[in-house]
Amino acid sequence: MRTARNIGYILGLPVLLVLVWWLSTLGSVNFFVPKPADLVETFGEVWFGERFFSDVLPSLGRLVVGVAAAILIGVVGGVLIGSVRWLRALLEPTLEFFRAIPPPVLVPVLMLLMGITDSMKVMVIISGCVWPVLLNTIEGVRAVDPVLSDSAHTYGISGWARVRYLVLPSASPQIMAGVRQSLSLGLILMVISEMFASSSGLGFTIVQFQRSFAIPEMWSGIVVLGLLGVAMSFIFQWAERNILRWYHGQKEVENAA
Repeated sequence: MRTARNIGYILGLPVLLVLVWWLSTLGSVNFFVPKPADLVETFGEVWFGERFFSDVLPSLGRLVVGVAAAILIGVVGGVLIGSVRWLRALLEPTLEFFRAIPPPVLVPVLMLLMGITDSMKVMVIISGCVWPVLLNTIEGVRAVDPVLSDSAHTYGISGWARVRYLVLPSASPQIMAGVRQSLSLGLILMVISEMFASSSGLGFTIVQFQRSFAIPEMWSGIVVLGLLGVAMSFIFQWAERNILRWYHGQKEVENAA
């Protein structure tokens, strides 16, 4: 019963939206809004074939590499900056300056510096995704319970052991919040990076469809991006439940009390 209810929650709104879309397009001949059946047919023809390997997989590869690198840089840098007070005071103005720069603005600069390569597209993703992880990690490290910190110092727990057993577990809820933000940003930046002088990828393909007035094909590409976002959300929720199992268990105990 519970499984059926969860499935209903997941599929209820999408089914309702598709139904509304189908009803609103009955008898419609609008060139720019395809009917659901036409879009499903076009989706299968376009993406279940060569384009999956030439466009979808390269985009996914760049997205995974960029987000993974941003998470690694953000966590390592955040732990270091958050743990050293003078380093945080020194870097904070500079970090705020670079954080305020919209990542799409850096695309022309990175194209000049790195050329039109996969490395440039990955760097665009990193330049935007690193900030949520970095800043959330810094705040998470600063918010470590001082009693636990003093206890660790009393027992001589320092260096990597302190980071592993105290700092990272204490900061992990905020780190995961930053990772959640970086995933959505990564998908957006992946598309933007592929719209500039690219020859493959989802962003490039969607723009090509739009310029050639292949409207159902363009909409099918947008659906692919939406499905990728949904898949990433489910994967993140599964990872978060496993990584923060202790945290959610603690919250349940506190709520029960």
